[in-house]
Amino acid sequence: MTITEDNFRVRPMTKDDLKIALSWVASEGWNPGIDDVDNFYIADPGGFLIGELNGKPISCISVLRYSAEFNFIGFYIVKPEERKKGFGLKTWQEALKLISNQPAGLDAILQQVNKYQKFGFKPVYSHLGYQGIITGKISSDVRDLKTIDFDQLCHYDRRYFPSYRPDFLSTWINQPHGQGYAIINDADLVGYGVIRKAIDSFKIAPLFAENEDIAEKLLLALATYSEGSTIYVNVPNINKAAILLLENYQMKNTYECVRMYKGEQPNINLHNVFAITGLELG
Repeated sequence: MTITEDNFRVRPMTKDDLKIALSWVASEGWNPGIDDVDNFYIADPGGFLIGELNGKPISCISVLRYSAEFNFIGFYIVKPEERKKGFGLKTWQEALKLISNQPAGLDAILQQVNKYQKFGFKPVYSHLGYQGIITGKISSDVRDLKTIDFDQLCHYDRRYFPSYRPDFLSTWINQPHGQGYAIINDADLVGYGVIRKAIDSFKIAPLFAENEDIAEKLLLALATYSEGSTIYVNVPNINKAAILLLENYQMKNTYECVRMYKGEQPNINLHNVFAITGLELG
């Protein structure tokens, strides 16, 4: 996985490299979580790539290989001063080698949709970014996520994420600057969510629930962790109940990106996805 042309090469990231990539993410306005080096790296330590020109990092990309049926591409950045020189394409090509012809997804900003279509990715729906301040409260039936049976959590999460991901969830729900809540109904897990501290305020990711009433209780519980600061949420645009819920609490839609897939689209009921895990993670 080495490119020698123009003294440019692409190699796997270390955790220190991921710190650099996350600083670029922040400079692009994507607002990562403050613990995301550990949060993200565990998802696929070999799936993060960094491009170097004369030994200096100038590009990055991730290909999280959750399973042969689901891979997700993110973190695709070239430093502004090195764009339009071919380094981005070379970085992209190295990333695709990690998954051969397996199915893959990504989230594209509107201006880049046509570019990804040339590589066989098809737009399916959009993710809308909402933000706002919510006064939270914790209902009597809401429980701390760490008290939930972990195996039960993993299997519930699999309903609304295209792959089983226990290693990731173990880190995600125990991150130092985060909090999770869940609701159990007759011994069945019927919803859970996580909020974490970001560079700018807080992000809810994910929030899965069986209906909007459960989602609302979890949203309000998670909002207590933000202590009156702005909360950011990414929601599928086809989940009209989720959009109505957020707008009922005066949250505002501030951006849109397009979920695109190459190969078979995962069979997920997005009407129970009230917040995705992240535009970088799938």
